Amino acid sequence: MIKNEKENLMEKIVALAKRRGFIFPGSEIYGGLAGTWDYGPAGSLLKKNIKDLWWKEMAQFRDDIVGMDAAIMMNPKAWEASGHVESFSDPLIECKLCHRRFRVDKEEEEIKEHEESHDGKTVEWTEPKKFNLLVKTYLGVVEGEQTEIYLRGEITNGVQVNFKNVVNSTRVKIPFGIAQIGKAFRNEITPGNFTFRSREFEQMEIQFYIKPDETEGKKWFEYWKQNRMDWYLSLGMKEENLRFRDHADDERAHYAQAATDIEYNSPWGWQEFMGVHHRGNWDLSRHQEFSGQDMSYYDSETGEKYIPWDIETSAGVDRSLLFILIDAYREDEERTYLKLNPRLAPYKMAVFPLLANKPELVELARTIYGDLKNKYMVAWDDRGNIGKRYYAQDEIGTPWCVTVDFDSLEDKQVTVRDRDTMKQERIAIGELEKYVEEKLK
Repeated sequence: MIKNEKENLMEKIVALAKRRGFIFPGSEIYGGLAGTWDYGPAGSLLKKNIKDLWWKEMAQFRDDIVGMDAAIMMNPKAWEASGHVESFSDPLIECKLCHRRFRVDKEEEEIKEHEESHDGKTVEWTEPKKFNLLVKTYLGVVEGEQTEIYLRGEITNGVQVNFKNVVNSTRVKIPFGIAQIGKAFRNEITPGNFTFRSREFEQMEIQFYIKPDETEGKKWFEYWKQNRMDWYLSLGMKEENLRFRDHADDERAHYAQAATDIEYNSPWGWQEFMGVHHRGNWDLSRHQEFSGQDMSYYDSETGEKYIPWDIETSAGVDRSLLFILIDAYREDEERTYLKLNPRLAPYKMAVFPLLANKPELVELARTIYGDLKNKYMVAWDDRGNIGKRYYAQDEIGTPWCVTVDFDSLEDKQVTVRDRDTMKQERIAIGELEKYVEEKLK
């Protein structure tokens, strides 16, 4: 795909996302706030479905992972211990002509394009400067007597400080994991590429604790790499658009024994949206040092006491959603549609009366809609003609559309249209729930 085609695709994705209620610019009526986004009716459902499927996979279906939900605000010493206050920063350079800033370590192509955008003028850059990404806020009701704290820059820290609480309050034994989904905040200097780099975002993470042993470390690191790749493939993402990229030695965090990203072949190149990191015992050791609390684990079976290693899997919810949208986007001569995995689709079905001005059709359609809504998210649409309704639901990614017509009043059947094939079949009204259930399997 050439550059113009890629740019055109992103313009179409952004337009569809707003038109169909997936994603809106944050605070738009006030001119917006860069790097913030609001999720509309369809987007909030898609986001919830991604998180729900992740939670079921990680915390519900497994016996070796428990869940938690840590506070967004933490004692600032926790961020000193984790190293974020000292080193959570990006090296940036600034264009002396227009004062735009770019990350030296990540945006080489954007820097070259920016130089070309100045129509032959010589672009001079400032020396790289580091900007801390933690977002500061203040607690306290009296002006001038407030405590400076940080909104969390990642959700990992809340799990690490609660390691002993989880061990002591449950029956978990190493190896075990702690799963968490939550908001994080970063003072991104150059937010961009739609929701890809935002100042407020969500993460889905597990911290998986293991015995400090090289063989165990390699085994679990490889296990979680493949496990996470398989999960995204199970959501219907194209295999050719996903790849692993191992971090080079000079790219990894100093404490990381290994790090791998899962990248997506996006319109602006291969980009990371999920990472697997062998964090060693860095986090628990640092919190033990800074807090003075014993963060070691005691193995009652062997009598060993040690600070475990941590294999982390960290996925961006917003980035996952964006790449799922891009991956599902289809366009042909007849229509535009999102080929979303039905488990992810915001609405599993849409119900229509063939004619909105016929009370008997509307009444039956409303009854069917109400019954289905007891189990699934279902859309109701009686606007315009039937073709326009199909078109709208295709763009939202609704897998099946149910139309109630005059024959339905007699034979108690409805017409079900498949989003991907556009084929239609007659299904008994009493069989609709079972029909969806079987399809979702």
